[in-house]
Amino acid sequence: MTRLMQNPCLLPPVATFSIIGFDPATQTWGIAVQSKFLAVGALVPWAKAGVGAIATQSWANTAYGPQGLALLEEGLHPAEVVERLTQDDEHRDLRQFAVMDRHGNTAAYTGKRCFQWAGHVNGQNFSCQGNILVSEATVTAMAESFQHSAGSLAERLLRALRAAQEAGGDSRGKQSAALYVVREGAGYGGYNDRYIDLRVDDHPDPIAELERLYGLHQLYFGKPDNAIALDLTGDVRAQVREALRALGFLGTGGEDRTLPEALNRFVQMENLEERWRGEEAIDIEVFRYLKDRAERAGR
Repeated sequence: MTRLMQNPCLLPPVATFSIIGFDPATQTWGIAVQSKFLAVGALVPWAKAGVGAIATQSWANTAYGPQGLALLEEGLHPAEVVERLTQDDEHRDLRQFAVMDRHGNTAAYTGKRCFQWAGHVNGQNFSCQGNILVSEATVTAMAESFQHSAGSLAERLLRALRAAQEAGGDSRGKQSAALYVVREGAGYGGYNDRYIDLRVDDHPDPIAELERLYGLHQLYFGKPDNAIALDLTGDVRAQVREALRALGFLGTGGEDRTLPEALNRFVQMENLEERWRGEEAIDIEVFRYLKDRAERAGR
């Protein structure tokens, strides 16, 4: 083992702010994080549906992730997990991490040698933590946002991250961000629990980019609302026809009888199959996306 690996003081600190959240109604666990650090999403967030979540940062000990989840799966309380993970870690005073169990119980740890400002605010169903921050206001704003917001867990986590940044954020600046959300059977095709796994590894405004990626995620994988599908008639049909023609999916003659086929081809090309509503209707998000694509193509 190299000296660099043995001594975390020779490694760049994973200085960051993060939030762990739990939605008991949907049995969903998630983590959102931002940092002046390359690809923070590869290090900080760890979660498993039905077990809990862990965020590890500040000279992050990434072993805390899998080891902590294993301890939670054995039935240990988050406070016990914190004690077990730190007891034999000679560099524990440099660590910062938070643990949440399957019930939303939390415990957090900020080592006394973490760079200031460093600290955490945690309670039932959430834990907010950060180090090398402008001030304590960052974690306070994050916690208040999460506690007083509505919507899906992912949306609340993103809002909390935005509130934290607006309150000061990482004193060194911005570079990367991530959103990781798990729910039983919510992964692609229902084969795993990885519902959302979005990472912005290097960007001048990583939270804004993460929000953009989340919007795309919901477009491609969000559950469509059949109640607001649009009938493919009248003005809607005319606008769809015009947009498809502008994008080259329709010719100039006899297009009405092939419009549903052309729309279906567009939906498949854009990976929007989950939003296909048959030949007599169009999902409202597909309608908006189609018009936007046509408008941008005409510029």
